[in-house]
Amino acid sequence: MTTNNWAAFETAEPEFARTVAERFARYPHHVLATLRKDGSPRVAGLNVGMRGGELWLGMMAGSMKAGDLRRDPRFALHANPGPDETMPDGDAWISGRAVEVVDPPELHRYAEERLSPHPFHLFHADLAEVVHVGVDGEELVVRSWTPERGLRTLRRGNDDEPAREEPAGPAS
Repeated sequence: MTTNNWAAFETAEPEFARTVAERFARYPHHVLATLRKDGSPRVAGLNVGMRGGELWLGMMAGSMKAGDLRRDPRFALHANPGPDETMPDGDAWISGRAVEVVDPPELHRYAEERLSPHPFHLFHADLAEVVHVGVDGEELVVRSWTPERGLRTLRRGNDDEPAREEPAGPAS
């Protein structure tokens, strides 16, 4: 499939991948951002799944977001923030490129697993960046991963001081 799929991310950073996956699993419905023909953003609700080493994006046949991704595969996916402002598990988002699945046996397998009505559009994600933001005491902690750079952690207080980068830990 893709070299920067969910399985590659999990292999590179298993603990961070688990944190992000749990954050997305907390609620079924999230927000997908795509690019319209004119380049302006479109946001729409979307259910996602992380199975078989892939982040899956499934959508109704003929949906505008599917048309957007077919034309320009770049996307951003924001985890549902929840019912109020507390977000006890932090905030998470993923960006990358959507790769459309057109293989009939793979589409059928997905439909059987998800009980998806036919027809539908199915994409899997080629990851560009995965981000989780949380609070630790009085500090905002921003952890981000890219295939090129790996995991990076920044800490920022509620003041004018610049963010501090934590030293990278031992390779997993």
